[in-house]
Amino acid sequence: MTPKTLAEQGYSMPAEWESHSATWLAWPHKLATWPGKFEPVPPVYAQLVRAISDGGEPVHILVNDGDMRARAMKVLKEHKADASTVRFFEIPTNDVWMRDHGPIFVRRESPAPRLIAIDWGYNSWGDKYPPYDLDDVTPQRIGEALQLPVVEGHMILEGGSIDVNGEGVLLTTEACLLNPNRNPHMTREQIEQRLRDFLGVKKILWLGDGIEGDDTDGHVDDLTRFVNPSTLVTVVESDESDVNFAALKENHERLLEMTDLSGRRFEVVTLPMPDPIEYDGTRLPASYANFYIGNGTVAVPTYDSGKKDIEAVGILQELFPNRKVVGIRSTDLVWGLGSFHCITQQQPVG
Repeated sequence: MTPKTLAEQGYSMPAEWESHSATWLAWPHKLATWPGKFEPVPPVYAQLVRAISDGGEPVHILVNDGDMRARAMKVLKEHKADASTVRFFEIPTNDVWMRDHGPIFVRRESPAPRLIAIDWGYNSWGDKYPPYDLDDVTPQRIGEALQLPVVEGHMILEGGSIDVNGEGVLLTTEACLLNPNRNPHMTREQIEQRLRDFLGVKKILWLGDGIEGDDTDGHVDDLTRFVNPSTLVTVVESDESDVNFAALKENHERLLEMTDLSGRRFEVVTLPMPDPIEYDGTRLPASYANFYIGNGTVAVPTYDSGKKDIEAVGILQELFPNRKVVGIRSTDLVWGLGSFHCITQQQPVG
């Protein structure tokens, strides 16, 4: 008899706004991720930890060793983050992108085990930044620390490339999941089936291309996010001469035609794109869509874009009336080519 899939066993990936046991981070340490600009990054992490913990959520932080733990604690205290909510795990990493190399948790109501960690393959977005051997085993190490079962996904998949509404729908992009640097041996249909089998989703929705400067080949968490089962927010570019205008316009048009499992169209709310940010001649993937939904707060990256920063935070506050939406300056952090959603991973209540 063929073993039952996780979906057949009743497991599914909860939506991000469902209750968390904790948020996972890996403390920044790789200078090459922010060349010439590393020093401002740990304080941004501390502000993020403070925002999450102020919302009543524990934060779990990976550190390479005791020295890194001491340095992290010092920065957290300097920025008045509640250290009592933080738990450190000595699990070495190559880099910080917990959304992509950390576990994706699935849950079922009963019987035990209620929570399982999925260990998807990780190849640093198509072998772009070796070495990544430590990052690739992070899900196994976290599963061991939590004494949770770990199941291998048998496919390259980063958490930033997908988003779910908690009611059977998953959103992703063709630019990333169909890129030959991920799973060249798999067809679109095979990839869709793997997502159904492991994440408990029933419908896969596809956007097209990502934004300029995104070295992940078009992660959806820089483009479009579910904010409740029936509502999506998506970034749009108002400047027709901007390099992102056409791709974001096409994605928006696709979203307007998409439907849920019952055939109902989603409500689609637009977010502005921030003013373009360049560093050393490189266009950075700055996007307000890279927010993180915690238990009591929503952490939104801001980019020194004045009215656009205020507008984006205001739109998201309206969409999350029961959470405090906190804008945190991410202009330095995004030099590493990612922001708050990229560096976090939620652990659902199990």
